[in-house]
Amino acid sequence: MSNEPVEQQTVLQRVLDDINFIMMLGLVIPTVLYTLWGVMEVASLPIAR
Repeated sequence: MSNEPVEQQTVLQRVLDDINFIMMLGLVIPTVLYTLWGVMEVASLPIAR
């Protein structure tokens, strides 16, 4: 065994190293934003007579 100190990873380092989490964010964030944008566009249309 070596006497070198064990370097702790920060929470941000662990999050950025998780490729599946980054991929999920890359899919979820645009989907949610475009859905909200679409709902706002439909809500702002004038009512037909």
